[in-house]
Amino acid sequence: MKSLLFLSLILRPPLGLDLYMPVPEANPLTPVKIALGRNLFFDKRLSLDGTVACVTCHEPKLAFSDGRKVARGINGAEATRNAPAIINRGYGRTFFWDGRAKSLEQQVLEPILNPKELGMTEALVESRTHLKVGEVTAALASYVRTIRSGDSRFDRYAAGHQNALSDLEKAGLVLCRGKARCTTCHAGPNFTDENFHNTGIAWRDSKLTDQGSGEGKFKVPTLREVARTAPYMHDGSLATLEDVVDYYDRGGNVNPELDEDLRPLHLTAEEKRAVVAFLRSLSGTVRAGK
Repeated sequence: MKSLLFLSLILRPPLGLDLYMPVPEANPLTPVKIALGRNLFFDKRLSLDGTVACVTCHEPKLAFSDGRKVARGINGAEATRNAPAIINRGYGRTFFWDGRAKSLEQQVLEPILNPKELGMTEALVESRTHLKVGEVTAALASYVRTIRSGDSRFDRYAAGHQNALSDLEKAGLVLCRGKARCTTCHAGPNFTDENFHNTGIAWRDSKLTDQGSGEGKFKVPTLREVARTAPYMHDGSLATLEDVVDYYDRGGNVNPELDEDLRPLHLTAEEKRAVVAFLRSLSGTVRAGK
């Protein structure tokens, strides 16, 4: 009960995110833990060669993404997937593009131990931080739970401020809810159904180049702050929002496991412009650490 009370006091949701955030009983939020997590998030001692940190792939000014096609770790090593933005991940149910982590506590540890990312061992983490690994992951997960985006122009429009969106953006909203079919997967206040779908993006040369969570399915990311988190898709293969809209307009890459909801949209050039304009209206205020 005390942790829930503290949660309600410290995590007042920004406009548009009136959601309950689950917090494990084993890791209640406290100001001290959040502050420690923030320090660790920027601490390069958590990488083997002392050159990178969590923030390397999750830069605040880029809505906690990194602007690269795929993540980069120690010694310039490239990972195989794009570093997803971690805004609003406290509301998530599973983590990573393939959903392999079932908690934020597990999610924050994997990059630290990944030889292509931070390249550490648990023993080395403890010797450098003088903390138990469990304390490190609890603090980092607590900090990540405070990273939230809301207060966008769309949120103000949804709250009744009719002039918050332009006519073009309003047209884009109607399209996203209808002909463009965006909300089929990007649903709810956080603009994600938290599920996994095969959109064909991993289908190359008549085969899947990445199985994702299975059968080429990948986690649906939030659309909040999407204008700031290019490039897109699990492999960073689409450089712009216009590229993303064009990709879905043609129905994705056809393959045996393609999601049944994907089909050619036949959007006009003006309709595509409206959809992109609406997506840009989802940028708002990003908060972290409080």
